[in-house]
Amino acid sequence: MKFKALLFLISIYSYSQDKHDLTLWYSQPATNWMTEALPIGNGYIGAMFFGGVQEEHIQFSEGTLWSGGPDSNPNYNFGIKEGAYKYLPEVRALLKEGKTREADQLVKAKFTGAIETGLRYNSEFGDYGAQQTMGDFFIKVNHTGEASNYKRSLNLKTGLAEVSYNIGDKSYKRTYFGDYPSKVMVYHFEADVKTDYEIRFRSPHARVREYFEGDNYIFQGKVADNGMGFETILSLKRTDGDISYKNGVVYVKGAKAMNLVHIADTAFELSYPDYNNPNFRSENREVLNHADSASYNDLKQEYRSDYGKLFNRVSLNLHGADFSNDPTDIRLKNYADGHQDTGLETLFFQYGRYLMISGSRPNTMSMHLQGKWNDATNPAWAADYHSNINLQMIYWPAELTNLSECHEPFLDYIESLVKPGELAAKAYFNADGWMANTMCNAFGYTSPGWGIPWGFFPGGAGWFSQHLWDHYDFTNDKEFLQDKAFPIMKESARFWISYLTEDENGKLVSVPSYSPEHGGISSGASMDHQIAWDVLNNCIKAAEVLGIEDEFTRTALRVRDNILPPQIGSWGQLQEWKEDVDDPNNKHRHVSHLFALHPGNQISMTKTPELAKAARVSLEARGDGGTGWSRAWKMNFWARLNDGNRAHKLFQNLLKVVEATGMDMENSGGTYANLLCTHPPFQLDGNMGGVSGIVEMLLQSQSGIIELLPALPDVWESGEIKGLKARGGFEVDIKWNNGKVVAGLIKGKPFQKGRVKINNKVKPFKLNSKGTYSF
Repeated sequence: MKFKALLFLISIYSYSQDKHDLTLWYSQPATNWMTEALPIGNGYIGAMFFGGVQEEHIQFSEGTLWSGGPDSNPNYNFGIKEGAYKYLPEVRALLKEGKTREADQLVKAKFTGAIETGLRYNSEFGDYGAQQTMGDFFIKVNHTGEASNYKRSLNLKTGLAEVSYNIGDKSYKRTYFGDYPSKVMVYHFEADVKTDYEIRFRSPHARVREYFEGDNYIFQGKVADNGMGFETILSLKRTDGDISYKNGVVYVKGAKAMNLVHIADTAFELSYPDYNNPNFRSENREVLNHADSASYNDLKQEYRSDYGKLFNRVSLNLHGADFSNDPTDIRLKNYADGHQDTGLETLFFQYGRYLMISGSRPNTMSMHLQGKWNDATNPAWAADYHSNINLQMIYWPAELTNLSECHEPFLDYIESLVKPGELAAKAYFNADGWMANTMCNAFGYTSPGWGIPWGFFPGGAGWFSQHLWDHYDFTNDKEFLQDKAFPIMKESARFWISYLTEDENGKLVSVPSYSPEHGGISSGASMDHQIAWDVLNNCIKAAEVLGIEDEFTRTALRVRDNILPPQIGSWGQLQEWKEDVDDPNNKHRHVSHLFALHPGNQISMTKTPELAKAARVSLEARGDGGTGWSRAWKMNFWARLNDGNRAHKLFQNLLKVVEATGMDMENSGGTYANLLCTHPPFQLDGNMGGVSGIVEMLLQSQSGIIELLPALPDVWESGEIKGLKARGGFEVDIKWNNGKVVAGLIKGKPFQKGRVKINNKVKPFKLNSKGTYSF
């Protein structure tokens, strides 16, 4: 047995690193920010570089820079309309009488959020605000001649971005990275010969002060509508040329190595109700002083160590074709033309993990619709925190792919919404607990949106709460559950206990309700019921872990079991509403009534086969098109239905080449040349939902059983994956051949017990004294 175990360990760790070349690379500079520029980040700052030969362009945003909020309007009130709840009985009475049109009009008049718009605001969203770009660096390289051997790349294994080329017999190279521990971005330029550079900074925001001090270029600005201060500093301390400054331009002459260390901060603090940090400039100086004490190689080594500890936790090797010798944009086009490239699929998977590491780290701002990458002052949908699928999808891979600490900014953001969410719940529905609706900003806006039906979605808090439970479920961090997660989950559950009302059959329903962004007013949107069931169910499980049995837990159990369950309609579909009115020809991007299948677990192939069958009917009717995130969600649905080939088909659809930047939301989803997914326009949810879908094909644990290869597509006949996380705090390695598991390893706490499904057989297991179980 010891010999067999030794052979197993040799086998399972022989693929501890990805065998695919995990590099995005291109043979030309980028000309378009959205579709071609490449992202780098340190959690705080998200930057996009173009790689121009004569002039480098680096655009960046700091995650906390926002317009709008309380400092933009003295009457800002989180969108709340006081006393709106007084009209709730009338809306419910109208619906009971079948007067849906009148009920809908009353909701539009009384239950929309209050915002102020106008020309004095930075964005069309007025005092609600929008995430803001901070600005752009333009770095002119003074050389002449035609470039050859050009390459612009992003190596996911090292996390380093590079630009390299030759002019004549001289070599030029740039290396970029975002160092989270030191809170800096680093842009390193080197050449065989002494080279001259000119550096300019451009910002769309008001300039307060711009100057050069020591070796530092400093720009202090403010957002026009709310006066939010910010500061960005570019340190040239490690540059070997002569440095001068005149009229806003930094001149570097005769440098073989120019090293730019970039920091940025704002006056924002995620703290209700003021959201203000007056000490940001002194904090910025502390960051600068720390960074100045380190050499370029010190910062690079620190970055690679920090990044590698996270990235190297998971490796994936899908056996099959790998065209990594081709530029990434060419690979993507060939893939769309039907050329199988498992190396590209692996690259997409690890790219999502790279984006998570680069965009979301402890004590940074939560990622928004575009992660940390935004080049506008009036971005699409404010680059905000959408609660009806998008933000949750962005964080789906965090626990699954062994990046739990990258989940923390989102969990902190959720906590920041509780107090304003309580005010909104009381004002609009006279309900207990807290709620969040479709659009949430940096300043506690949890009220319904200013338009119907898209803006009315009080289920956001319940869905957000699922992430709190998941963080516990994947980590077994009981202290986190007790001190942070359960109190927030409980208050979200209390909202639903207050809001749900009995229908004519004594079942609890959500009235009024709207299925997210689709259809009209209802006496029970299915997604509301499923989210309410989910948060109550998770509260019950959390209470069991914490040893709590009280009036709340008894009420939660009673309410959960009396919520109207998912319904099967007249054509065999899973109903989107209590009313059986689904259109089999409708191809809408949202498939919200399948929440119970994924990311929920109320519907499953084994426990509720009839409901799973109905979910399949609904999925077939909706089709395989839609936005990027819609295709990604459908990947996850099909994986939960154990249909790996259909899930893979959606993956192929997600990787459809998109070159335009239009706004057709029903059938223009896909992927740009830089492998960022399009809503359209660019949103990060498609990338992250795709990563989640890949994991769901290879490993599922929502049933309490660790299921290996539950939805393996035929094209992934053989392969290995190492380091995925399963609920219960387990870490799982799998090796398979000819569609069957041939080896694997489960890690966790010593003597921990569980159940695993291997090649369709369920068996119990117990970890040994070292916390491992091999099979």
